[in-house]
Amino acid sequence: MEYLNVTEQQFEALKPLETAYKREIGEEAPTEADFDRLLEAIRKGDILFFACADGERLVGCCSVSPTFSTFDYRRGGVFEDFYIVPKHRHTGIAKELVRYAVENSGVGASLTVGCADCDRAMYEALGFRIPIGTILAFER
Repeated sequence: MEYLNVTEQQFEALKPLETAYKREIGEEAPTEADFDRLLEAIRKGDILFFACADGERLVGCCSVSPTFSTFDYRRGGVFEDFYIVPKHRHTGIAKELVRYAVENSGVGASLTVGCADCDRAMYEALGFRIPIGTILAFER
């Protein structure tokens, strides 16, 4: 397995993983306009994607959206888009992908993830163990 920072060159290979991720969490598949906005965000550094490749095929991905955190007054990030192709689950690549993302995103101790209660044990096993209250999203 090879771990890599996803750039514009790998974007087409990332799209099926992003689509599968959205499907698995019960959301609509991204449109071409969504993918255009995502590619622009990657180009600008607003979001960083990391992936695991098995030869030519990407089999896992995650993203980190950079922030600045007063938790430790350093660059932080929000962890999202975590998806491993079902055939490759429970093989250890998830932990390696998270480790790679942490090391290559430049975030310090302030990498956070918002997760459903049913996913909490998985994220704790991946290293997300410090509870920081409850995350709420603004509704318009």
